[in-house]
Amino acid sequence: MTSIPASHRLLLDAQVGVLATVSATGAPQATALWFLFDEADGAVRFSLNTARQKTKNLRTRPEASFLVLDPANPYRTIELRGSVEVAPDDDYAFAAQVGAKYGGVDLRTMDQPGETRVVATLRPRKVLTWGE
Repeated sequence: MTSIPASHRLLLDAQVGVLATVSATGAPQATALWFLFDEADGAVRFSLNTARQKTKNLRTRPEASFLVLDPANPYRTIELRGSVEVAPDDDYAFAAQVGAKYGGVDLRTMDQPGETRVVATLRPRKVLTWGE
């Protein structure tokens, strides 16, 4: 497990970060989204809708970068790069955890009929920080 420097750990409590994935053709795609950081294993997890391009990208090419900017100083950042595991969240159990962080939002209301959710887990191999 790659460790998160104490100097930048609080950034992973932020409300939003940017997930960058790569399409099958090699084109980059970046999306601002909600997330949960798991202190126990150092992973970042996302609740993703299966119809979205980022989910399709991760299924084809399970590598990503996740960037969080300090809201008080955008020149202070943390970036996590690594492999991503995608697992079903058919019962929305993980989606409920994410929704709880964001004021009790029900992520089911963001999905169209027939769409489902997955848990995407980014396990950092490399951690880059900027600023103090």
